[in-house]
Amino acid sequence: MFGQAASPSESDKWRTILMVMVAVLGVAVLVGLILILREADRQRDRALAWQSHSYEVMVLARSLSETTAQAEASLGRYVISGERSMGQIYSQEWQKAGFQIDRLAIATDDNARQEHKVGLLRDAFTLRGQELARVAWYTLHGKNREAYAFFNSARDTPALHELTKRLNDFITGERELLRERSDKANAAVAQSTEIAGVLGLFGLALIFAAIALAWGIARARADQAIATAEADVERARAETLSEAVKEATQKLHAEARERVAAEARLRQAQKMEAVGQLTGGIAHDFNNMLAVVLGGLDLAKRQMDRGTGDPRRHLDNAMEGASRAAALTRRLLAFSRADALTPEAVEPNGVIDGMFDLLERTLGEQIAIHKQVHACDWQIWADRNQLENALVNLAVNARDAMNGCGTLRFTTDCVVLQSGEVGQCPAGEYVSIAVTDTGCGMTPEVLERVYEPFFTTKPVGKGTGLGLSQVFGFVRQSQGEVAIRSAPGEGTCVTLYLPRHIPMAADQQPPASAIKAISPKPGEDLDILVVEDDPRVLTATVDALTELGHHPVACIDPLKAQEIAATMPKLDCIVSDVLMPGRTGPEMVEEMKNIYPRAAVVFVTGYAGEEADRLSLAGHIVVRKPFTMTALADAVQDAVHSPPRSPDRMAASA
Repeated sequence: MFGQAASPSESDKWRTILMVMVAVLGVAVLVGLILILREADRQRDRALAWQSHSYEVMVLARSLSETTAQAEASLGRYVISGERSMGQIYSQEWQKAGFQIDRLAIATDDNARQEHKVGLLRDAFTLRGQELARVAWYTLHGKNREAYAFFNSARDTPALHELTKRLNDFITGERELLRERSDKANAAVAQSTEIAGVLGLFGLALIFAAIALAWGIARARADQAIATAEADVERARAETLSEAVKEATQKLHAEARERVAAEARLRQAQKMEAVGQLTGGIAHDFNNMLAVVLGGLDLAKRQMDRGTGDPRRHLDNAMEGASRAAALTRRLLAFSRADALTPEAVEPNGVIDGMFDLLERTLGEQIAIHKQVHACDWQIWADRNQLENALVNLAVNARDAMNGCGTLRFTTDCVVLQSGEVGQCPAGEYVSIAVTDTGCGMTPEVLERVYEPFFTTKPVGKGTGLGLSQVFGFVRQSQGEVAIRSAPGEGTCVTLYLPRHIPMAADQQPPASAIKAISPKPGEDLDILVVEDDPRVLTATVDALTELGHHPVACIDPLKAQEIAATMPKLDCIVSDVLMPGRTGPEMVEEMKNIYPRAAVVFVTGYAGEEADRLSLAGHIVVRKPFTMTALADAVQDAVHSPPRSPDRMAASA
């Protein structure tokens, strides 16, 4: 029924055909497995290579960020010290940052998206470099005032934000690119693994078929099965290696995060330590000043109650102590905001003579103060208050070095220096002021760091580390130099070299009218609106103006100034604070200008350091807190009788 049975030859023929087909299929399966395994290895190697490349790019980007930060820090030190070596370091670091951007461009030329971001980063880097180059140019040409102002303004500019944003965008883009590439490689490896599994099952089916056909085919399939098993072992080994790499990468990421957190904690601890030193030192200096003020007022009050003695002397001492405290505040503002100096012709011997009483009270009775003058009557062109603060700083440091007991000597002399004889001083005539103590002295290691801000060898609460750095900054701004000679057990000698000032001849002096347009008119009474948000300062200002013979009207809220002015019979002058809640003094004056165009304006402020603030007060008289009645009277008369002035001529009395 089924027909004639196949002959042995035909059976062998079909068996041979089946064996060939099985062999062909087996070879195909084996080749497929090999190709799939190779593709999986290639995908894994490619993922690892891209991962390594992305890490290198991100490390290079981080290095760029650190290099730009180091360059700006070097520029800051160059602005403060004026040393050309600092400027060269800044130039080298900024050029190094440019080379790193070139390396980023080369490393990302395979990706158009990242290559575009590198271009934006390069543009932001160029704009930022132009800002910093202007600061470096002013410093190189000795224009410290402009350099300080531009450096402070450059600490927060759109170019800086743009550079930071572009760098962060680049790093974020590289991370996203790494994640995309890793996801694609993982998907390809997973797909290859799935296909390999299917082919493996098909190979097993062929093995069973080969066993049914013939022992030879079964043996051949067995060999193939062994080869397949070996391939599986290699694949398993590759997967194990991949997992090990993944775990190692995760471990490295965790260690990097821990290191960043540790560095952040360290920086915070350093900031808190610096704040603690600054607070303790300021409290220490203010206590010295307040001791003079309170002691003088107490003695004056006792003598006035008894009706004996001369209380005026103690009141003068108290006012001098208060002036020193105000000078300390201005010194802190000058340090924090690079306040410009107000130089004048100064006799160093007169400055030291005028400070003797203050130094004796500040340093204590156990320190003997001597003055030695080598027939020097030269003048210098410097800020008198800053010179006094520098000498007080040196005296207080000497007192601490002598533990409150010893000899302090001030020596002035006229010297002629050769170029480079002392620091970076050019050749010329100088006045030297040497402050010598008999203290413990300093080691060479300490001498190398004495000018660093916040560096101090004193215990917490006994110093801020700002003293010598301020002395250094003041002398450099005055075109001078500082020299220190010290050794352990031999005391310390700090010498200030300040350029000699030669006054103009009598026929070169400017006329009196150029100094002050119109002298104050004695006995003149003015209707003055006083705007101040602090009630104690408002009361003191109103009382002072009343004592001067004027008719002041108090206003504690700048929003009500126009309403109160409307009730006055006339308005000759407005005396206003600058920073007040609700509305600033310049804003209030601007609104009242149309109603009272002839009213003079005097601004009173405890802060006048930023260029933007000087521009907002342009054309008006400015009196700095704390002020005396004389300063207030001169400011009011000057504002009423003088024409509006430019910002460069704004008054700043203390």
